[in-house]
Amino acid sequence: MAFRKQEWPEVGDLVMATVEKVMDYGAYVKLDEYDKTGLLHISEISSSWIRNIRNFVREGQKVVLKVLRVDMEKGHIDLSLRRVTKREKIEKIMSWKRERKAEALLRSVAEKTGLSLEEIYEKAGAPMEKEYGLYEGFEKAVKEGTEVLTKIGVPEELAPVLAEVAKERIRVPMVKVKGIVELRCMKPNGVKIIKEAFLNAKKAEKSRDAKLRFYVVASPKYRIEVLAENYKYAETVLQRVAQNVVSSVVKAGGQAIFRREK
Repeated sequence: MAFRKQEWPEVGDLVMATVEKVMDYGAYVKLDEYDKTGLLHISEISSSWIRNIRNFVREGQKVVLKVLRVDMEKGHIDLSLRRVTKREKIEKIMSWKRERKAEALLRSVAEKTGLSLEEIYEKAGAPMEKEYGLYEGFEKAVKEGTEVLTKIGVPEELAPVLAEVAKERIRVPMVKVKGIVELRCMKPNGVKIIKEAFLNAKKAEKSRDAKLRFYVVASPKYRIEVLAENYKYAETVLQRVAQNVVSSVVKAGGQAIFRREK
């Protein structure tokens, strides 16, 4: 990484690497996050017998490896492929992609502001990385606004640019939960009562972390949908909104039932 302060990986670290040269006894790889080369010995490629090493690794291939030994004096790094679990591989690839995207976002901020990449990192990237993680800091700016940046020391003139770039380039994944409310109100202004129940419920739900949608399924059935970052929070909002709608209609003399949809 452009901003990595650590020159050498540590034993036990997971690293992204590119296979540069395949030999009979193993493969030489370039560590993508460090300006270093390491050796992946054939004994560390697979737990099963290897008839042809190229069936397992080939030049140009990206691999997730575990650091076994680091000899800084000799400049040697020994690596393993077989000791990396499937879960570790998936998590490392995701983490690596997020780091690269965060760097690209910082470059966009540098272009928009006319500042150097180093200046942007020093003023904004470093405090974000320390407090949240670099990519996570951009995500929080999308979800919560510039305040999450200024409160950790990002200059006020930079925070809006960071948030703008983040909103342009990051799509925060959302989950959806839904339920049905059956609403009946036989009063002359029954339609208005039901409409106001939904409007008031929406006004009462001021969270910026959830989005609400209401649909008419077929009177008297109405669907409530909640979009949020995780199921637990979405479920809490759904129950709160539904209870608000139900109580409003019941207080106005109507009948209301809520049921959760799968």
